[in-house]
Order: sequence, then C-alpha cells, then structure tokens
Amino acid sequence: MNENNGVIIRVTGPVVEAEGMAGSRMYESVKVGNTGLIGEIIILEGDRATIQVYEETIGLTPGEPVIRTYLPLSVELGPGLVGTMYDGIQRPLEEILRNTGDMIERGASAPALDRTKKYRFYPCAKKGDMIHEGDRLGCVRESVAVHHYILVPPGVSGTLESLAEKGEYVITDTIATINTGTVKKTLTMIQRWPVRDPRPVRERLDPIEPLMTGQRIIDTLFPLARGGTAAIPGPFGSGKTVVQQQLAKWVNADIIVYIGCGERGNEMADVLEQFPTLKDPRTGHALSSRMVLIANTSNMPVAAREASVYTGITIAEYYRDMGYHVALMADSTSRWAEAMREISGRLEEMPGEEGYPAYLSSRLADFYERAGRVSLLGTGDHEGSISVIGAVSPPGGDFSEPVTQNTLRIVKVFWALDADLAYQRHFPAINWLMSYSLYSSIAGSWWEEHIGPDFVRMKQEMMEILQRENELEEIIRLVGPETLPESDRLLLLKAEILRESYLMQYAFDEFDTYTGPKKQYRMLQAIFSFFNRAELALEMGVSVSQLRTLPIIERFARMGSSSPDEEESLFLEIETDIRAVREMKGGV
Repeated sequence: MNENNGVIIRVTGPVVEAEGMAGSRMYESVKVGNTGLIGEIIILEGDRATIQVYEETIGLTPGEPVIRTYLPLSVELGPGLVGTMYDGIQRPLEEILRNTGDMIERGASAPALDRTKKYRFYPCAKKGDMIHEGDRLGCVRESVAVHHYILVPPGVSGTLESLAEKGEYVITDTIATINTGTVKKTLTMIQRWPVRDPRPVRERLDPIEPLMTGQRIIDTLFPLARGGTAAIPGPFGSGKTVVQQQLAKWVNADIIVYIGCGERGNEMADVLEQFPTLKDPRTGHALSSRMVLIANTSNMPVAAREASVYTGITIAEYYRDMGYHVALMADSTSRWAEAMREISGRLEEMPGEEGYPAYLSSRLADFYERAGRVSLLGTGDHEGSISVIGAVSPPGGDFSEPVTQNTLRIVKVFWALDADLAYQRHFPAINWLMSYSLYSSIAGSWWEEHIGPDFVRMKQEMMEILQRENELEEIIRLVGPETLPESDRLLLLKAEILRESYLMQYAFDEFDTYTGPKKQYRMLQAIFSFFNRAELALEMGVSVSQLRTLPIIERFARMGSSSPDEEESLFLEIETDIRAVREMKGGV
C-alpha cells in the first residue's frame, strides 16, 4: 500500500472510516474500495479519516484500499455542460447509460465533458496582451442558444504568450499560454472548481429589476428580483414541482440549471421527457439548448444528493462569470436536508431540532448566499446574476418545521403553496395571504418606469380587496351572505374576478401558461376600470346581481388564454362593456 493512501476499517451506511490517511485534507476527494467508489473526507483525526461515499457501499469490507486524489470534490467546467444531464456528482447519465445500461453500476464513471467533440474557437484577445483573471480569451458556440466564453481562471494573470487561432478544437487542446511572471500557465477550454467554494467576484451588487416569470400572481404580487432568492414551500400535491417547471420554462434568464435533489423518479422523468421537446420562447429552439439538468432522485445514494446542490450552484456560477443571468431551481431542499440528517446520524453527531444537524441553518445559508447580482472579474464592466428558487417539502404542510423556518430566515421571497387552493384546482396554488416578497419596491419602481405609472396603486388595491374578502368570509360563516350590504357584495365580486380571471393561470393552455408584463398590466387596467364603473353603477341603484349577469365577467375569464390575434378584439369588447355599465339603470 502506498504510504499516502489508506485502508477501510469500518463501513456504516454511506460513511466509511479508513486509517493510514496521514497528510490528507478535509473535503479531499478519494476513491474507496476495489471498485473505486467516489468519496469525500469529512472528518480527520490523526491518520484516521471519515469518508462520505457518494455511491452504494454494500459489499465494501475492511482491508480494501482508499486511494487519495489530492483534489477536493470538484466539477469540470467548459463547453458541453448545456443540454447534458448529470447526477449529483457530475457523472453524465446518458453516457453512462450507453456504457453500462439502465442501472448505474457502482464505480461507473465517464468524463463530465465530451473529449471528442470539436468546437469552433473564435479568439477575442491578442498575443502580448496583459491578461487578468476573468478575462475572455475567446468564444465557442456551445449550442444554438449559448455562446460559451473561454475565461482566464481565477488566480491567473500575466502576459498572453500564445493564443489559438480561429479553428476547430477539442476541449483538451491548449488554447492559450500565459506567463504569470513566475511560471508559464497553459490553458485549455476546461476548468476544474471545488464545489463547496464560491467562485470569486469583483463586487456584489444590489438587485435593480424583477426576474419576469410570466406567472401573474408572482410578477404582480410577489416578485423575485434578478439575483434574488425565493422559497416555495408546500405540502404534497400542492404543485411545487409544477411551479418550478413553469419557472424553468418561462423565466427570463439566459441559462437554466435545474436540480432534482431527492425528488421522486417519476417527477424527474417528467422533466426529462418534457423539456427537450419544449420550444424556447426566447430562441425558438429546444429549451434544453440553454439548460443543465442535475438528476438525483430519492432512490439514489443520499450522499450524492447532498452534493448535488453544490454541483448545480458551481455550474451556475461558471455561467454567471461569463456575464449571463442564471436561474437555478432546486427541487427540493427538504430532501437535501434529509440527506444531511441521515449522514449526521451515521456520524453520531449531536442532533438539533427534529434530528437535523445543528449546522442545518449555516448550510442552507451557504447555498442561498451564492445567489446574487455581481460585478465580474476581468477587464471591462461586466455583470452577471444567479437567481435561486428552492422548493421546500414540509411534512404535512407544517411550515413550522426546521427546514422551512431556517429557509425563511435566509430568502427574501416566500411563495406559500396552499393545499386547499390546489384541491380547488386553483393553480398556481400560491396563498396570497401568507406569501410575501421583500423585492416589491424594486419591482414596483421598474414596472412604473417601463410598463405603466399606476401599477403600484392597482397592486395595493388588489391586496386590499383580497384581504377584505378573507375578513368577510368569516362574517359570512357566522351570519350568512344575505345580511351583507351591496357594497360588500360588490367587493366579493371584485375578489372573485381577481382570483379566477387574473391570479388563476392554466399551465397547459398555450397562451395562458405565460403572460408578459404588458399584457398583465393591460389585464389589470381593464379589471380596475370595470371596478370603478361598477361602483358608480351601484350608487345609481344597480344591484350586484345585475352586474354578475354581464357578459364582461365571462370575457375577463378569457383574457389570459386569448391569443395575440384575439387579444385586441377581446379588449375592445371589454372596453365597450365597461362604457355600457355607466348606462345601466337600477331596479331592472
């Protein structure tokens, strides 16, 4: 046995203890056993190491070797990430499928990036230039939707001694040579980066604009800023995965990183079937042409599930460093936390609340804090951002459980999914009385500057109507609706129109699935114009029962699903109906 390597002395589930590991470092990646299972050192005591193994450990026995790699758990970064599906430790699942069949054999591995595919390289620097970390050396076309910039890695600066000419290269070819003053550094198109270390930036910036999703309840009432963080907690069946898939399809980000960390296999299968066939509204090509998928389902090893979020956020940071706006979806962070709990239990650590490790809060914070809008390294004034949206699956919909509560202390947007709304077929099932956004002022300023000057007023009125409806429902339960005055009945009609014609959105309708900001504003204007006329009609003696029979109520319900060709004529009909409300007479 090499003196720098060790041997297994104990196996406990996904955790292995090995001795003879003197000189090892924390979080160093190792190969465990005769089959070379991937593992990571998580505890060091003298020459004894505790190793978190990312594959099934059944069959490992004391005496088998543990081989050091002298590297932390890292990912490969370079052309070929987009359109590829990985597991939690960046093994390309389609390549392994071709090599081993449907079931991943223990110890199976394949390069994360294709070493045989050629990319056409376009240089954008010159020999003799002073090069700094983060500078762009050139560009390749990674997909029909993504220009992949080849960057100088962090920590490397100097004189560019050579740069490849325009032409076709594989990713392992030497692209550039940089004289740092002490050594000559040769660069290829591949970088490696430790997944637990955030990639450096020049400066973190405040968010200045909303991340548009096309989901009316989110964009209007509970917006997420570009570079912000959001959580989607909800019980089983309330639509967390549907909401995240909708956001992945429609959010106005350049790159999508979708992490299935511990969800059921059928949900990931649905993602894998749908997304390659979806037409990207931004490019007209398949959505997968600007998407990276990380699939780590509930029947995969828990340690790899724990690593999957770090793999995803590191890939997101890499594209952010090119100047892209990235949206990352993690479904779900509860399964990630459960993996931490299981590993912590195997290590016999002192448990925190409900058995979760005491460091649960700090791990969640470490993950979400890697989001943000930033000024990038390198020459020039470049910006990029990562927006993180994490689903949370509290048992029984109990928002007081530790993962939900610790997440709420960190994120700035809370989209609370409601099982009662889901059972009523109201989707997205986001409860408008429990949800909130701390980016509302940023989003409101953007809307009023770019879309319409009275947006904030209409939004505030909408929330007042919905809150007042909730209060009236308590009264109705006590004394019945017959006792309500006409003004309160009108308020209930207003709330009904807002709920069913604006906040409810049908994901499987070709046009209702996405509503752009201009159309959202136009819908609100039409609705509130009717509300104003209805109040005047009520003063003239018109009853709410009469207002309910008007054809405009049905036209409101069709606004979201109207096609661009139908939209103009529908809004003209609504305007005509609104003018007619003033002519209505009471007592008819």
